[in-house]
Amino acid sequence: MATETAPPEAPPEEPKKKGFKFPTAFTVLFFVLIIVWLLTFIIKPGSYDYVDCGDGAAKPIPKSYHSVTVDKSFGQRLYDLWLSPVNGLYGLQPDQPSSDEDGNPLAAEKATAADLLATCKSTLAETLEVPEDQLSEQDAIDNAVVLGPKAQIGPYESGALIGAVQVFFFVLAIGAFITVTMRTGALDAGIARLVHRFKARALVLVIVLMVVFSLGGTTYGMAEETLGFYALIVPIMVALGFDRLVGAAVIMLGAGVGTLASTVNPFATGVASSAAGVELGDGIVLRVIMYLVLTAVTILFVLRYATKVKKDPAKSLTKAVAGDDELAAEGNEEPPKMTGGQTAVIWIFMLTFVLMIFSVIPWSDFSPSLESITLGWYFPELAALFLVGAIIIGLVGKLGEEGMVNGIVAGMGDFMGAALIIALARGVTVVMNNAGITDTVLNALEGVVSSLSSGLFAVVMFIVNIPLAFLVPSSSGHATLAMPIMAPLADFAGVSRAMVVTGFQSASGWVNLITPTSAIVMGGLTLAKVGYDRYIRFVTPLMVILFVLVCGFMVLGAYTPLGGTMP
Repeated sequence: MATETAPPEAPPEEPKKKGFKFPTAFTVLFFVLIIVWLLTFIIKPGSYDYVDCGDGAAKPIPKSYHSVTVDKSFGQRLYDLWLSPVNGLYGLQPDQPSSDEDGNPLAAEKATAADLLATCKSTLAETLEVPEDQLSEQDAIDNAVVLGPKAQIGPYESGALIGAVQVFFFVLAIGAFITVTMRTGALDAGIARLVHRFKARALVLVIVLMVVFSLGGTTYGMAEETLGFYALIVPIMVALGFDRLVGAAVIMLGAGVGTLASTVNPFATGVASSAAGVELGDGIVLRVIMYLVLTAVTILFVLRYATKVKKDPAKSLTKAVAGDDELAAEGNEEPPKMTGGQTAVIWIFMLTFVLMIFSVIPWSDFSPSLESITLGWYFPELAALFLVGAIIIGLVGKLGEEGMVNGIVAGMGDFMGAALIIALARGVTVVMNNAGITDTVLNALEGVVSSLSSGLFAVVMFIVNIPLAFLVPSSSGHATLAMPIMAPLADFAGVSRAMVVTGFQSASGWVNLITPTSAIVMGGLTLAKVGYDRYIRFVTPLMVILFVLVCGFMVLGAYTPLGGTMP
């Protein structure tokens, strides 16, 4: 199949000019961590009144913020900073207290019985099987439990796991799974056969490839893995009469729009849902609709440009490079047929992701009759699924014991950076929690959004995540950093927390289609030999369209049950 095995001679390189180079996500998060730690000396600690409405979840009561005392020496604060990455990985947090040292039930500092009822109304109505309009303040007093401020997080505490070790190990497992699959050669062979089959129907091929890449984006956040396909897809697009920009767009925009409209992407939706305290499947109906619409719009956008270039190559935004004629000739070669083992690997690869999607969807929420097929899996089960999947694919793909083990280890190594980003980002929230300033920040933001309508709140959640996505291109790092602060704001605005997750992932995916801080964008364009300025000129109209559509979907999700479970 056409691959760029012998690139043409390049002109002599000009001396490289020294200039500003945007730091990596690790460095950005390090400075964020230091800045947040310094702010803990300035921002006054405080807490909301919290209540357990009977479902085991601690909910902040709106308008109940009050100052608290956090007695920490400079040495203790420095110790929190020092241990922040460790706490971000496996820090533990005791439950919020419900009684004082003498065993007496805690009383709210500011919240009234009416506030308790307003916060717990929907939960109490379901628990007591009483219509909401028939609930009384006494019902709230009798059934809701007032909780104290959040406890300190540390590696030697006992209680709930706050660290991201489950997500950390899951990232390593999926890295092993993808790398082992790639090493069997099945993915390359499958794509090559797909390209050859649709060679006579070029536009259909563009659609099929973009759908395939978008499925990878929406299910597992296909990103770095796409870099291996440029040497295969771009020459084929050139051979079919398109230009290199079409080849780059098929891969980059295909996978990118899928990631923007992630349905169960563990690196974006999964991490954010975990940090927001909602189920991975919560809000999935809206995300599926977004995926279908935004993917269709993106494909039509690329097809429009591809058709124009095929009819008149002079309208191409990029220039042909030396060797394109030779690549076009190579594109006529028929790829070898897939072996039985490669076909089996492709099926196992696809079925593993199908099982992942099936296992995280809360089927019983749609109908009690579906309780028997609701697996309720989460990161521990999913990590085991992909590790077992990697072993099965290694055996079926005949990598051998050593090849399979090396593939698993190499895959985990390749994804270690993303895993460490999660721990470092989670450490930032631990520093804020232990200094008692998380609720202070929430109180300030509550004042901003308290007067916003539900629809406007949802749109604001999308917009405010855009600059943060630029600073932290890692979707998992972005999610772990932002969700603990932003998700509770949905409780105050009367919007599902799942909408905050959708707003975050949409902003992250939108920015990562163009940001120069992304290795996927810059690396992909380099491999495709397409200038960044040409790509920006090409994609700008699509970015505007996607921005408007996402804002519309955010409003839709805020006002309908499509957005997720309401608080």
